[in-house]
Amino acid sequence: MMETLQGLHPVFQAFLATCFTWLVTALGAGTVFLARQPSRKMLDIMLGFAAGVMIAASYWSLLAPAIEMAEGQGVPAWIPAAVGFLAGGVFLRLVDKFLPHLHLFLPRSEAEGVATTWRRSTLFVLAITLHNIPEGLAVGVAFGAVAAGLPSATLPAAVALAIGIGIQNFPEGMAVSVPLRRDGLSLTKSFMAGQMSGLVEIFAGVIGAATVMISQPILPYALSFAAGAMIFVVVEEVIPESQRGNHADSATMGTMLGFAVMMILDVALG
Repeated sequence: MMETLQGLHPVFQAFLATCFTWLVTALGAGTVFLARQPSRKMLDIMLGFAAGVMIAASYWSLLAPAIEMAEGQGVPAWIPAAVGFLAGGVFLRLVDKFLPHLHLFLPRSEAEGVATTWRRSTLFVLAITLHNIPEGLAVGVAFGAVAAGLPSATLPAAVALAIGIGIQNFPEGMAVSVPLRRDGLSLTKSFMAGQMSGLVEIFAGVIGAATVMISQPILPYALSFAAGAMIFVVVEEVIPESQRGNHADSATMGTMLGFAVMMILDVALG
């Protein structure tokens, strides 16, 4: 697999990697066709797992390499990491403020963003789409960074990040399709809504890879930007959603497990 990817352009590598993460989202959405759908407890655990993966990826796959890359740029290594990290959070805050969306398990009356008459199902999909922007961006930037030839940016590390993001996309696809089905949507519409929420990762990944290839000096900032955006999503949405039910302890253990899985993937492959 590594040999095949090495011969491809980094932007195309990012495209294939994010196609994989979208496919896993579609597989998660496909659980809506199962005779017995997952319980609220299982959804909470898997959302917690997704949060753990995102937290671990933010450090091992994004912030740590960003700090290493910045050491040779003539500025304190923490400056690009801090600036990029905070910029990523601010960007997602602005998107969160203006994009109409509705968090999982909340009533239509608590939709966030600009006021709209859009249907509940549309707002659900937009909420998960908001999750997926920084994930796709992170994968794209990681593959684009490989082209820089820096020791801290390797193809196995980028692949490990794509695998980790893909794994945590399974519960995200499920978190859209299953509640929509319970709200009365048909099986097909519930599945389509779930898998469509992952399509944005492909666009974000390609844009991220192309951007850092055009201007390599922004690499530390871009990696940190993706990390900040992911941490914003985790703290503002994913963890609170996993804790809203009566399964907080189970969801927390899911977060611990997700963190450990992503850490192992990055250390073992990267």
